[in-house]
Amino acid sequence: MTSKFLRFVLAIAFSLSIAAMAQTGTAAATPAAAAAAPAAAPTAAPAAAPATGTRVGTINIEQAIVATNEGRRDFDALSKKLEPKQTELKNTSDEIEGLKKQFSTQEGKLNDEARASLQKQIETKQKAFERSVQDAREEAQSQQNEIAQRILQKLAPVLVKYAGGNGFGMIIDTSQPWPQGPVVWYGEAVDITRPVVEAYNAQSGVPAPPPGTGTGAKPVTRPATTPATKPAAPATTPPPAKPQGKQ
Repeated sequence: MTSKFLRFVLAIAFSLSIAAMAQTGTAAATPAAAAAAPAAAPTAAPAAAPATGTRVGTINIEQAIVATNEGRRDFDALSKKLEPKQTELKNTSDEIEGLKKQFSTQEGKLNDEARASLQKQIETKQKAFERSVQDAREEAQSQQNEIAQRILQKLAPVLVKYAGGNGFGMIIDTSQPWPQGPVVWYGEAVDITRPVVEAYNAQSGVPAPPPGTGTGAKPVTRPATTPATKPAAPATTPPPAKPQGKQ
């Protein structure tokens, strides 16, 4: 589900979530802050206790988000929502490929005017198609990010609670494989992705989707490539990278 941009967004959001929890804990522990709070203000949720454990654990945040029942449900709904646009782009891509084949087989038989007209038609359709693909990709990515950030805001305190209650002093995100990420190697024994997801599911109350349900929106159709013969179309934009698991 996720691209480099999504990883960046999740990293920032996760850091802010943890930082906000730490600030909440500090404010709650300060008598002056407690005395200054209005009597009618709602009571804040208890802050997580400071880390006192010594264990080091890992979690794949990207996998955790899409593995939750809520994530599976919402990303599958988004995938179904995007299907009509996928079909539209696929049909346009097929149309352009058909015109390119026509140009390739008839180029030598066409006069200059007809050849230039067909070439112009292909180039115009190709450019419009690539703009549509880019717009669709950005819209899909925006909606994926919204889902991921919403779940992440609720996942962060679950992670902190689990880590604090199981003797962990540090948790490292393994969403990005080395060398992009900091972890060169780790064993399954230190990975807490599954138990954190299970704790999140128990807290959210969202039932597990039916078997066979997808876990994310399908990638937007890739622009049709240009054959070796003319006309030369602009370079295509590669599809968004899929989330990577543990290495």
